[in-house]
Amino acid sequence: MKRNSFLILFLFLILLSTGSSALAQKTKSQLEQEKIENLRKIAEAERILNETADEKKATLGQLQALNQQINARESLIRSIGAEIIILDGEITDLSIVVNSLQSDLIHLKEEYAQQIYSSYKANKGNSKLMFLFSASSFNQLLQRLKYLEQYADARRLQAEQIEVVTKELSDQRSKVEAKRAEQQRLLNQQVRESRKLARSKKKQSELVAQLTKKERQLRREVEDRKAANRRLNTLIAKIIEDEAKNSSNVSIAEAASAAELTRMFESKKNNLTWPVGSGFIASKFGKQPHPVLKRIVVVNDGVGIQTEKDSPVRAVFDGEVTLIGTIPGKNNVVVIRHGSYLTVYAQLKTINVKKGQRVKANDIIGEVYTDRDGISELEFQVYKGTTKLNPENWLAMK
Repeated sequence: MKRNSFLILFLFLILLSTGSSALAQKTKSQLEQEKIENLRKIAEAERILNETADEKKATLGQLQALNQQINARESLIRSIGAEIIILDGEITDLSIVVNSLQSDLIHLKEEYAQQIYSSYKANKGNSKLMFLFSASSFNQLLQRLKYLEQYADARRLQAEQIEVVTKELSDQRSKVEAKRAEQQRLLNQQVRESRKLARSKKKQSELVAQLTKKERQLRREVEDRKAANRRLNTLIAKIIEDEAKNSSNVSIAEAASAAELTRMFESKKNNLTWPVGSGFIASKFGKQPHPVLKRIVVVNDGVGIQTEKDSPVRAVFDGEVTLIGTIPGKNNVVVIRHGSYLTVYAQLKTINVKKGQRVKANDIIGEVYTDRDGISELEFQVYKGTTKLNPENWLAMK
């Protein structure tokens, strides 16, 4: 009965360990994906940062790229920390199993030794044949034979159990050692990333200090940006007004086609392709505090996507080019209609499409503009009618 209780406990602990590992493995898999994504973002920000740093002067583009890198590295460190915690739990579970197996093995060996001793004592050194033939009757001989068979089976089972538990104990110890090695590797990685983060934050402070000295220039840039935004808004409002006037001349078929395009565009919410292949959101939608100037709020009608030099700019969805032009402060601009929706692409160096041209998602419409500070930042906006929408709610997660 004692032996059975050990086996039940042993099986329960193995099942518990297996179930916990499966659950942890799922979480670890998700964390591993997060780590890969954060490492990609860090490398991407590093490339963009190197482009702006080549100008040998402090710029907002450098600060934005550095902020992106810092955020991604902080997220990476959190993911590593979460993995370490999971591994710690797995090591604890495995250690419980190892301790239980060690206890089982001790008891199994003690029982086996007791069986050998009891067998010797019962036979008093006599052979099995003498034990059988000394029976007083044939029935007693059969009973003794059955007893010997059962006893032999019990000893064989006990030996098999000892072998199984010994092997399982060795396997579990190996797993503990592997988990501890993996945990140490992650701890070392966490230390390395923390050191890199500290260097980046130091560089960030130095950059902010340098930019603060350029307050007059930064304030002028804020005003220039406001003026450029007003010019672009006026142009888009004119497009919407003209199209509204001409809506009475639209055929039933064209109206139905526009309605279908609207429905399809809406179905892609949170899943639109990005207008550039690499990059990050450097300027968020709506009212945002200036990254350097205190008590200064900037208003963004879309998002600024900082990317690499000469990056191709692509249409995010099927539609028709409704405007191409040049606006002071915005460089070249392309506007594409998708039924009731408009997407706006500003800060282009070149334009590859014509007004009235139908485009498909991922068609190249131009190339991003790089300013004198080495910053390549696409301005991307989304409208429904005259309402400005947050593009981050429409673009796919990245």
